[in-house]
Amino acid sequence: MGRVGGQKRVSFAAEPPSGSSEAAGRSEAEPPSGSSEARVSFHDFSLPSFAMWNQDSINNPLWSQWQLLDSFLPTGGFAHSYGLEAAIQSCFVVGPEDLQAYTLSVLDNTGSLILPFVCAATKSLDFETWLKLDRLLEVTLTNEISRKASSSQGSALIRVAASVFHEIPYLKKIRESALTSRSASFHHATVFGLVCGLLGFGSEFSQRAYMHLALRDVLSAATRLNLIGPMGAAVLQHRMAGNAELLLKRWMDRLVEEACQTTPLLDAIQGCHGYLFSRLFCS
Repeated sequence: MGRVGGQKRVSFAAEPPSGSSEAAGRSEAEPPSGSSEARVSFHDFSLPSFAMWNQDSINNPLWSQWQLLDSFLPTGGFAHSYGLEAAIQSCFVVGPEDLQAYTLSVLDNTGSLILPFVCAATKSLDFETWLKLDRLLEVTLTNEISRKASSSQGSALIRVAASVFHEIPYLKKIRESALTSRSASFHHATVFGLVCGLLGFGSEFSQRAYMHLALRDVLSAATRLNLIGPMGAAVLQHRMAGNAELLLKRWMDRLVEEACQTTPLLDAIQGCHGYLFSRLFCS
């Protein structure tokens, strides 16, 4: 201890129990009273009281947006590859160039088929309307692999959202009602739209955010499948942002009656995932 750059240097090391050999051995080296050296414990610092925190600042919508899109949120999205693993093993994707084309096809298919449900769920927050959307998406997804993946991610999302965003008890109520009646499949698109709507986010945000998640998850899967490195994936994500925005504007605000598949081959490839001898992802 001492002075560094003319400033007092303090130590935060825990004090050994009195009477111990370490304390006895150190007593001779203790600085005299009035010395510039001092030992400071964490108890010398006062922490802010919870009563001083502003509840409005805690529930700021911007923080909720970032948390909803954060990969730290345990929704299981990184357990799925959007069919990329099956595409690699089937030799449809063999390099970074193929990866870019494949990702664009995933984004186009997501926009045409899934965004209408995200948009409708964001705007329709009553339970019966949301339940109809969820059931409609259940029969729209003809691929068993993608249907199970969507239900798995959606179930995880509504469970996490009901716990995290506790200021919206309606989320927990919807989840409990649907689980009790076993009437919902909890598809990811309809749950994501519902959460965004209840948090006060508009349909434009929810649709753009959903496209971002699709882009992020495909490229994340590509890195773990050793198709591209982390730096290369980050560069590719940035380069494809403009294409993702164009596809978003192409398919934004469509009705669920207009939902369609633009690349049915992706659906067929993803359906082969269950037949892979060895696999890293669930879908």
